[in-house]
Amino acid sequence: MKIGLLECDDVIGRFPWVEGGYREMFAALLPGFDFRYYEVHRGRLPLEPSECEAWVCTGSRYSVYEEHDWIEPLSAFIRELQDERPFVGICFGHQMLAHAMGGEVAKAKQGWGVGVLPVEVLRQEPWMEPPRDRIRIQHMHQDQVQKLPDDSVLLGRSPHCEAAMFRIGETMLGIEGHPEFTVEYGAALISARRGQITEKEWRRALDSLKEEADGFVVGRWISRFMRRT
Repeated sequence: MKIGLLECDDVIGRFPWVEGGYREMFAALLPGFDFRYYEVHRGRLPLEPSECEAWVCTGSRYSVYEEHDWIEPLSAFIRELQDERPFVGICFGHQMLAHAMGGEVAKAKQGWGVGVLPVEVLRQEPWMEPPRDRIRIQHMHQDQVQKLPDDSVLLGRSPHCEAAMFRIGETMLGIEGHPEFTVEYGAALISARRGQITEKEWRRALDSLKEEADGFVVGRWISRFMRRT
């Protein structure tokens, strides 16, 4: 199955001591797929949905409401995908799905969501195998979905983020957290945020990386979601 990875930021070289980037992290999260890469943040978008059998949109340092010349073309492409090809948005990609389909995204009043955080699963779906009532995955975001698009199904929430996971129809899924992040990359990002979050929260976030997370469980969910549609 060929997956189109919609890359919305650069990772390689951002922290020289961290090996790999989104391509390597998603390949590890979603083994058994063939990937095709699109540097969307450089204006390199797919020509049509049929180029790949499913699509994944990455995180980004940018915001979906900023006036970058690639944001609206990406929004339009996501709308084209509805009911045509499976789409999974991660963090920025999750927010981009909401933005493209008529929802609202803004900076969270409660501040940054960082480190490993819990997500309560509100609705069990057949592709959520193995089933979990709660998952714990890495987060790194300042923006949040404030209003879901019409006809969305809320699947997960957390104390920090009300719209932590949702789907539209049977083919589009958004997840605010980062199941693909390695501990090494998460630690580098948290360290870089020192000064933007409180010292207490900064230390909690770093300490949270020592605990077991459910990234690969969520990776299995994503794989099943894409393969079943």
